[in-house]
Amino acid sequence: MSGTEAPAPLMRRGPRPLLLHLTLAMLKSSASIAGLPPWSSVWPSSHPRPRQSPALAHLVAASGDPDGLARAVLAATLAEDQALIAGIAAYRRHPWRRTLLEPPAIWREGETRLLDYGGAGPPVLFIPSLVNRGTILDLDHGASLLRFLAGEGVRPLLLDWGWPGTRERRFTLTDYIVGRLERALGALDEAPILVGYCMGGLLALAAALRQPARFRALALLATPWDFHADDRARAQALARLLPLMEPALALGHALPIDWLQTMFALVDPFGVGAKYRAFAQLDPCSARAARFVALEDWLNDGVPLAEPVAREAVSGWYGENTPARGQWLVAGLPVEPNALALPTLIAAPTRDRLVPPASARPLAALIPNATLIEPEAGHIGMIAGTSAERVLWQPLRAWLHTVSRPPRRRKPA
Repeated sequence: MSGTEAPAPLMRRGPRPLLLHLTLAMLKSSASIAGLPPWSSVWPSSHPRPRQSPALAHLVAASGDPDGLARAVLAATLAEDQALIAGIAAYRRHPWRRTLLEPPAIWREGETRLLDYGGAGPPVLFIPSLVNRGTILDLDHGASLLRFLAGEGVRPLLLDWGWPGTRERRFTLTDYIVGRLERALGALDEAPILVGYCMGGLLALAAALRQPARFRALALLATPWDFHADDRARAQALARLLPLMEPALALGHALPIDWLQTMFALVDPFGVGAKYRAFAQLDPCSARAARFVALEDWLNDGVPLAEPVAREAVSGWYGENTPARGQWLVAGLPVEPNALALPTLIAAPTRDRLVPPASARPLAALIPNATLIEPEAGHIGMIAGTSAERVLWQPLRAWLHTVSRPPRRRKPA
């Protein structure tokens, strides 16, 4: 199999990259015990002795039993490590598998397809990220935003970017927006409402600004704009990883999935360990456990990012904050949200760690006719979590019906 072919279904790969998450767990465990007595007193002389923090020194002094405290910390640390391994093992052997049948494709070009979910009503075109599969919008029975909307008076469509082949690995963001996205519109017989999720929201915004007459309205779900708003230093640190990515980019002309997952992990280094420990405590037969597995399968089944797009996103978006500075160009022109005249919905989830609310909210201030909602959820939970229907699906449905109504005619005076 060549490096540009999508992999066949395999046993579960996650959490990806596994070595990184196990290493982070090991470092956390080591940090928990290294500064406690009696470990510090017997630390090998050939290694620098861990420095005990003032807070830890106070805890040791207050305990009155340093040896007992050390034993308790060691026991708790080993229990955490055991819970992590148990959670990973439970995830990998869980019987859940995605069984939803794909809807028909009404257009395709290269690896990209336009999937039609049916429904009677105005077309609503969903644009997902380039680095994750669009199935997050159609995850499972009872966890599909697209199938929910198909039964609620609209016609959802999904632009499935597919696995990047040899041709797509040379694409820029302009190729995706001005090429694939705009040509897909030719398969529709009326102007759609455009909905972008995460990175897909940036693509959707650029498309709407280029040809606003081809769309009825725009919705941006957890879409980043100001990449330095929440933590400029962290964003720039991610950009400085680009030189380390060069061998992988040169080899496959794409940023591999495990590199992408590493970048996401650095946003919340210990988050994966915490959620797998919690999963170990769940009843594997419960609906909550099945939803966890479904979401993790999606997370671990990512898509490589074309080399030119990877450079533009990592260096430009994260490093230089080109969107917020007015320097992000598509087809040679700046993407300027304040020039958009379409009705626009901005959804900035309050518990989003991947796209912090401070990064997404500026779009609501920049776009003249924008409505801001702030779902009480995380980046993924807003779309496919157990509370998704309440916090996003229903408000989105209501907004879609509002913007799809024809304008009222004024009565003559």
